[in-house]
Amino acid sequence: MPALPVLWRDDHLVAVYKPAGWLVHRTGLDAGETRFVVQAVRDQLGQRVYPAHRLDKGTCGVLVLALHPEAASRLGQAFAEHRVHKRYLALVRGWAPEAADVDHALRPDDAPADAPPQPAQTRFTRLARCDWPEVSDPRFASTRASLVLAEPHTGRRHQIRRHLKHIAHPIIGDATHGKGPLNRWWAERLGLQRLWLHAWALTLPHPADGRPLVLHSGLPWPLNARAQQACTGAGAEAPTEAPWAAWQHLGGLLPWQWSATPPARP
Repeated sequence: MPALPVLWRDDHLVAVYKPAGWLVHRTGLDAGETRFVVQAVRDQLGQRVYPAHRLDKGTCGVLVLALHPEAASRLGQAFAEHRVHKRYLALVRGWAPEAADVDHALRPDDAPADAPPQPAQTRFTRLARCDWPEVSDPRFASTRASLVLAEPHTGRRHQIRRHLKHIAHPIIGDATHGKGPLNRWWAERLGLQRLWLHAWALTLPHPADGRPLVLHSGLPWPLNARAQQACTGAGAEAPTEAPWAAWQHLGGLLPWQWSATPPARP
């Protein structure tokens, strides 16, 4: 397997760029997959690693792994206590609202039908919108899409995907919560069939001393800016090839109307 880009590394944790299509670890639910982040990073670093959180197979971006059990325990506690600030980018159907706070409880996918739903909150901010002058649905004269910033305050499985579906703006390429015909239509225009969800940045308490640590995927902002090396600070190793090239391409391809106040790089 190819080496994964290292975004940050010290004696306690490592942050890598997880490509779309990779699983975090082996699972019987996807027995045919052969690309696993945990095994790849273990072999790459020559030591055991412990995933601190999860990303869906189709999601790319920042993934954090602990390098020893004590760090794994402290990071796990920080995630469980919602002391980690997460920022995602998503390409969604239609013109999303400028801002929306979604408070919609979610029942785990594999839970019994009578299981109580769990509290779940996500804040969405529209960063840009576009009006593509081709028709994907005969009911409309054009095809609309938005680029949104998602900040989940809780960590339910598929939370961002399910909350965007709840407000009628599913992520493009989401085979479970989106629309198949629209996903295929966009795949033809973008030249890529994938889930357009990117784990852009995490801010978490460092497991050694609790200081805030910002971990960034390296994706420059705005998306149509000239690509720069992914580097988050001391200890980072810049990849030789931008793993987020598809997102850069997206930024330059569509006729975006950008927000007047785009977010600063985390």
